[in-house]
Amino acid sequence: MKKIAQAHNSLQTQVFRAIETAILDGVFAPGKNLTEAMLSEELGVSRTPVREALRQLEFEGLVRVETHKGAVVVGISEKDIRDIYAIRMQIEALAAQWAAQNVTEEELSALQENIAMQEFYFQRGDCRQLRDLDSDFHTLIYTASRSRPICLMLGSFHHYTSKARSIALVDLRRAQSALTEHQEIYEALTGRDCEKAAASAIRHIEKARAHLAAVLTDAGENKD
Repeated sequence: MKKIAQAHNSLQTQVFRAIETAILDGVFAPGKNLTEAMLSEELGVSRTPVREALRQLEFEGLVRVETHKGAVVVGISEKDIRDIYAIRMQIEALAAQWAAQNVTEEELSALQENIAMQEFYFQRGDCRQLRDLDSDFHTLIYTASRSRPICLMLGSFHHYTSKARSIALVDLRRAQSALTEHQEIYEALTGRDCEKAAASAIRHIEKARAHLAAVLTDAGENKD
């Protein structure tokens, strides 16, 4: 982890995000013991924001605080990821349906630009940029749904599966398929077609889930 620098966000938020990202990216693997002293030294901050961040991470289930051991990383398991995708498939459909009803012309332009950038980075095989653009694409739809609960829930789910999506998008065949699926969702939103938008969102998440399941299965078999 990098030391915390000055930013617009509060120090506690920066510390929380830094530790959370390290857990989700696998820098801190499940079972690793995280002490306030170690984290405060690595991040270059006092123990107070670290202590508050660990409490928030425990609330979110990413760490477990044990007596005399400090915080132990729980992380996101393969079952968690599979469950998240199953839940997303239902809620993303509703988000797309509501977005078709409420999306603005400015948001449609942003989605169109996002897809153009996906095509640009796909041609260059830049999987990191594709992952970030994928996140931005879905965030735009969540926002267009005009539903705060959807934004909070799906935003968290998308963040928690960022590493898994990075692994999946290394396969450029999946990246190309995802790009086509995003285009279909965009076209449904442009046509204000709620039913098509919901169906396209379901197909997109189902294909992503199926691909990821295959990737996780292969990874598990390679460990044996």
